[in-house]
Formats: sequence, structure tokens, C-alpha cells
Amino acid sequence: MSLLDKLSQRDSWENFYKYKCSLTGSTQFCKALRSFIDSESYILICQAIDSGKEFPLPRKSFISKQDTQKKRVVYTYPEAENMVLKLLTHLLLRKYDGLFSDGLYSFRPNRTAKGAIRKLTRTPHINEMYSYKADISDYFNSIPVEKLIPMLKEVLSDDERLYVFLSSLLLEKRVIDGSNIIIEDKGIMAGTPLSAFYADLYLKELDKYFAESDIPYGRYSDDIILFAESEQNCMKYAEFLRSFINERGLHINPKKENFSSPGEEWTFLGFSYKNGVIDIAPASVTKMKNKMRRKTRALRRWRQRNELDGEKAALAFIRIFNSKLFECSDNSDLTWNKWFFSVINTDVSLRIIDNYAQDCVRYLITGKRTKSRFNVRYEDIRRSGLRSLVHEYYANKKPAFQS
Repeated sequence: MSLLDKLSQRDSWENFYKYKCSLTGSTQFCKALRSFIDSESYILICQAIDSGKEFPLPRKSFISKQDTQKKRVVYTYPEAENMVLKLLTHLLLRKYDGLFSDGLYSFRPNRTAKGAIRKLTRTPHINEMYSYKADISDYFNSIPVEKLIPMLKEVLSDDERLYVFLSSLLLEKRVIDGSNIIIEDKGIMAGTPLSAFYADLYLKELDKYFAESDIPYGRYSDDIILFAESEQNCMKYAEFLRSFINERGLHINPKKENFSSPGEEWTFLGFSYKNGVIDIAPASVTKMKNKMRRKTRALRRWRQRNELDGEKAALAFIRIFNSKLFECSDNSDLTWNKWFFSVINTDVSLRIIDNYAQDCVRYLITGKRTKSRFNVRYEDIRRSGLRSLVHEYYANKKPAFQS
């Protein structure tokens, strides 16, 4: 049976629904999925796929990258077709998970970025090792489809129908751009569900090399880190990685390459590690502070434009960042407490963010950056509802400690 046959089976959709609803932060998606299943909106799409009807073209759009002026290109299919591709991706990643090596953590069942950090930091003698961290530039949209297709054909040798369907999507060069249809090379199309499977598959042999060589290594899509017991070996592994990536038609981002020596900090997937201390990476802290600063400025302008009391702007800030840091978001992004609390073993970065948030609230209330802003006491801020990362971090650790 082809995986395509499972797309029209109600049981496949119900199992997918149970899985998605078990995840943190997927409330809105689960509601949409429930409606999609109950209305049987997938049936017509499955029939179109089975009959070989041309699949709708993807639409190109641009989204802002965090903390830069650059735009990131993403692609989307129509909502209903996108939902069907989500289920197909879910099935693909599970049926073919055995293809992948232990060092790969992206988009895999029962594997997470947090799991990668836990495993890497528990590597014997990790404090005595050198590390190399790399990031692949524009990975998803730069993968040469002509190199991926043969890999896909080999993997899907047991499902010819699926191969024909997936290759037709990859080889389609037409894209909707605004009101026009253009022709372009678009790689595996960042933003589309199937890109997750392709991103894992394309560098499968790289992951296998490091696994079979027993080299400490982790990859999450386009983020890679490896470790070595000597500087010479670390340089050798880094050169092998660069050469492999270049042969695959990709490029390492030189601005994000980083070597570390024993005892120095290394970072991966938003975490930092140094001599047994796991914290939030400085870049992640900076990004959150930048978000707070931009929102503070926007709320300050909103307050002045509408001649509002400063406390109203402060309450809006508190509501927004309580949600970002603690509450489940409807776009399935994990909040800071869900992402970091179970892995980090220090509160240093949490205190930095707490203090910065309090300063933003004081500024919104008083409109001043001078010492007079401290007339707004911490007790007043807390009564306004601002939740403390440090307080909730330790509250979160108590059950595990008591057991």
C-alpha cells in the first residue's frame, strides 16, 4: 500500500489529530484540523492526487528574519492542500525514520532539540573537547533538486506512486509571486510541510559518516555541531564537513562558523554550555531583549498617540510577554518555559531577561530612563501581573526535586 492511500483513510487523520493535540502550543491548529477532518475536506484532494490531476502551484512570500533587515523566502500551498501535505509528511517521517542516524534531531519522532543538548552535554569528557559549529546558508531553498531526486527515488523504491507525486512537486518550477506566475529554482521550498523530510534526507550520508566514525555530532536541519579530542582532529572534521556541504551544492555561512577550545563556551540550538553549566545562548537572550525593546517603543508611541495612561501601555507589555514566555501560543512555538526550563541548570540568563522586562515596564509607566523610574517598585510591577522567569523556573523544578 502506498502512503498516498492512507491520506484518504479516516483513521490516519484521527491518529494525526491525536498526535497534534498532544503537543504543546497547537490549540488553534487542532481546531482547524478537527474541522477539516469532520468536513472530510481531504477527500477531494486525495481523489485529485490519485487521478494525477495537477497540484496547485505554491505561492512565494517573504517574512522578516529576527533582528535583521533581511527577508526570508517561504512558500505555501492552499490551505486544504497544505493540510493534506502535513499528514503525508507526518507519515513519511515515521515510516522512514529508520534511515536516519542518531545524530540527527530535526523533525523526527521522539527526538527534539532539547534531547540533542542533553545527549551532547553528557558526552564523556565533553569539557576537554574542541568543537566546531556550522550553519548552512539558506539550506531549504538552496538544495539542488536534481541531486535530491535520485536519493528520493532510492528511498521510495517501495512506493513508486509516492515517488512520482513527490518528484512532480519538486520538479515544478512555476511559482505564484503576487499576481504573476514566475519560473525559479526553489529548492525544497522552506515553509512547505514536505521540506522537513527532504531536509533530513539530503544530508543523511553526512550524519551517517559521523555516527559510524563515533564522533560526537548533532544536526538539526541546517545547524550542525561536532566535537573532537584534539584541535587537529576538530579542524580535520570541520574540513570534511565543509567539503561535503560544498559537494552537495550548499554553502556554510562564514558568519556563523565557530570553533571552541576546552573550557570555552559553545552554543547550539539556543543553548550555551561551559564547564557543566547549561544556559540560554547569548544570542537568544539578545533576541528576546530586542523584541522587548521594539514592543516597548511601539507601546510608547501608542500611548502618546492615544493620550493614554502609562499603566495601560505597561499592562499591554505584561500581557504580551507573559504569553510569549509562559503561555501556549497558537502558532505552535514553544514558549521559553517549555523550551529552556527542563534543560538549563542556571538562572543567569533568566535574571537578565527579568530585569530587562521590569525596566521596560518602568519606562512605560514613567516615560523616563532616569533613576526616577525606580519609584515604580518591583512589588508594584509584580502586582500588575508580570511573571518572573526566575521564580517560575525554580517553581518548575520543585516537583522533580521532591520526588
